[in-house]
Amino acid sequence: MDINVTKDGAKLQIVLSGRLDTNTAPELDAELKAQAEGVTELIIDLTDVQYVSSAGLRVLLAAQKEMNKVDGALKVLHPNEYVMDVFEATGFVDIMDIEQ
Repeated sequence: MDINVTKDGAKLQIVLSGRLDTNTAPELDAELKAQAEGVTELIIDLTDVQYVSSAGLRVLLAAQKEMNKVDGALKVLHPNEYVMDVFEATGFVDIMDIEQ
């Protein structure tokens, strides 16, 4: 998985490509923790993510919880059909701002 990070003040944008799974979720988690200070707007672009496992979902859920703690916002952009199906099946569509 590739992780591209852009930080502009309180806004953090992360563009992912590849698979967000057991092997790669720790990389995203570490990047989020490294960049978290002062962030109140988090954008995660999943345009080029083909697959999300339960480990990836845990990282996204943890990011949502962190944004809730600081009264911030998390937006997930452009999940493919498969990833969107996973979000719908797990109820993530009810707790996250997901833009297709």
